[in-house]
Amino acid sequence: MKDRGLKKSPGYSWIEIKNRVHAFVMRDRSHPETDKIYARLKSLAEQMKVAGYVPDTNFVLHDVEEEVKEDLLFSHSEKLAIAFGLINTKPGTPLWITKNLRVCGDCHTASKLISKIEGREIIVRDANRFHHFKDGLCSCGDY
Repeated sequence: MKDRGLKKSPGYSWIEIKNRVHAFVMRDRSHPETDKIYARLKSLAEQMKVAGYVPDTNFVLHDVEEEVKEDLLFSHSEKLAIAFGLINTKPGTPLWITKNLRVCGDCHTASKLISKIEGREIIVRDANRFHHFKDGLCSCGDY
């Protein structure tokens, strides 16, 4: 890609809460609530694994250890935005997230499971479509 002068756009996601937009990039630690966000993600990861979730590490770098791959998956921008939304909205409030790229397969699976565990609707607008996650299912039919 570099040979041809092409650059890959970094993935980012944003969520609006109380008329304020909060944007996240992968492995983002710039937000004032970073510690709370990552603690919530850790809790979600544990709940998801109990429910049968297996991280799909095909969606991260191939030259790192398996445990590092799982950590990288849980720091994808849409997961950070979801965790932030869960922390900062009342239970049952739908979460509306926008992403500049396509949602990866692991984040899609995770979002379905989070919607079921949390009893929340999670609507994600990615580069291709809307994903409406509710009760462990997605409106796209798992594209």
